[in-house]
Amino acid sequence: MEESEADNQIFKSQNALDTSQSSHRRSDRGWGTRSLESGRSLKTSEGRNSLEKRNIRNFYHASNKPKNVGSFGADGRDKLEAGSSRKNRFGRLSEELDLEEKWFPLLDYLSTFGLKESHFIQMYERHMPSLQINVVSAQERLEFLLSVGVKHKDIRKMLLRQPQILEYTVENNLKSHVAFLVSLGIPDSRVGQIITATPSLFSYSVENSLKPTVRYLLEEVGIKKNDLAKVVQLSPQILVQRIDSSWNTRFSFLTKELGAPRDSIVKMVRKHPQLLHYSIEDGLLPRINFLRSIGMRNSDILKVLTRLTQVFSLSLEGNLKPKYMYLINELQNEVQSLTKYPMYLSLSLDQRIRPRHRFLVALKKAPKGPFPLSSFVPSDESFCQQWAGTSLDKYLAFRQRLLLKELAKKFERQ
Repeated sequence: MEESEADNQIFKSQNALDTSQSSHRRSDRGWGTRSLESGRSLKTSEGRNSLEKRNIRNFYHASNKPKNVGSFGADGRDKLEAGSSRKNRFGRLSEELDLEEKWFPLLDYLSTFGLKESHFIQMYERHMPSLQINVVSAQERLEFLLSVGVKHKDIRKMLLRQPQILEYTVENNLKSHVAFLVSLGIPDSRVGQIITATPSLFSYSVENSLKPTVRYLLEEVGIKKNDLAKVVQLSPQILVQRIDSSWNTRFSFLTKELGAPRDSIVKMVRKHPQLLHYSIEDGLLPRINFLRSIGMRNSDILKVLTRLTQVFSLSLEGNLKPKYMYLINELQNEVQSLTKYPMYLSLSLDQRIRPRHRFLVALKKAPKGPFPLSSFVPSDESFCQQWAGTSLDKYLAFRQRLLLKELAKKFERQ
């Protein structure tokens, strides 16, 4: 099924900062030179020349001999070098943001997640104290998020959206919010995805905000407890929005505009809870008016939206209109066929609808009259067996050629 335009998802970085340290440094003393007195013991000029040559050779070898350089913290020299490196690296940023050098280790650590100077400026402008956290505390908090399923590549995006995460303690905040998600029936494998999608979750009180929102969904909206985990996974933002306001305004709109009964609206929310985020003026109403403009009655529109609420997330110009034109002009179907097969609107025109239609026409197996929309529903393999009577490889090769032709046409038009 075609991906919704309203739903974005989002990042690649490395593992946490390696803090391995080695133990000691060995000093190199003595450059191999002999004392002046030993030179005086040589009585001949030739002996003195020989000694000078040996001294020069020894000095050269000693100065080029690799030295055992200790790790950070061994004798302070590497600390000095690391500090100098950070100062050079974050010097301009420090002047711009008035950051003290003691916060440079934090910037150094956050850089391992792909954060750059421009990102630090964004974080500073959004929440200045987030860049004044002890690096050990920050590492503890981010490592906990990684341990519950947040991906390393997503840390950067989360920090840019919610830099306050660096201030949330593991024991008093992060753990309790993760436990809350698990209590809703969210699988452990999905907890990290929900946190990534809604990092602001941690800024809401579990007792005073999150739990009341869940109670409202169950008691007022009418979401069944068994469906709650699915609803939250489909739209984690539902936990942090004013659910009473968004539900009441959209319930009133759909009831007035389409005569939708409560049960139908609850089904819409259960299947596509993003409905509660969409603007009425810019999202819901224009799509309802489009379906009206192609000849659908309110009762038909309600059937389509109840079965395929994702219609509200599809682009009018780039998705709904082109599929409607293909339905009428190429497939020779009537608009009423959409009430029986609303899934047609969610399928890709380029990847599924056009290739299957053209393939059956090329094989001379396309039925006369309106093209059956049911042929678009099964998998590619089932389509080849039930409708085309040919191999999957043959169909995939045909589709690839067709896609290349369509791509060439687009370039010619441009």
